[in-house]
Amino acid sequence: MMLKGNEEGTELKRERWRGGEVGPNGKVVGIEHIPQLVEMGRRNIEKSHGNLLRSGRIELVEGDGRVGWPIEGGYNAIHVGAAASTLPMELVRQLADGGRMVIPVGTAHQFQEFIQIDREGDKFKQKTLHGVIYVPLTSKDEQLKKW
Repeated sequence: MMLKGNEEGTELKRERWRGGEVGPNGKVVGIEHIPQLVEMGRRNIEKSHGNLLRSGRIELVEGDGRVGWPIEGGYNAIHVGAAASTLPMELVRQLADGGRMVIPVGTAHQFQEFIQIDREGDKFKQKTLHGVIYVPLTSKDEQLKKW
């Protein structure tokens, strides 16, 4: 999930939309690299937040979440819902000044750290929030092997 604009506690995770408000001028971009998951997400969001989909304030795109969605770049918040083996700098660089990213980082299916990155101008502050175990952030080919 990537937020842009005036937003509050939101989360997009594959087929479900959960959370509060996007905010009056906010935008959420959800990235999935399997087209069927993009469509499943759209159908599920349509059930209770269809107006936000139709207005373009929630956008689901097919792409590689490991590199983000730089087309809309300058995000106030980025939430990554799968564990990266290392911190993906492509995503970090897409934060707006004052933006925050939270991401699990570590070895797949083992102890990982839930990391918070805050951008202040050209500087980035990193802090570990707590331990987690998430599924791995993978390529499209790797994920399709499981289908």
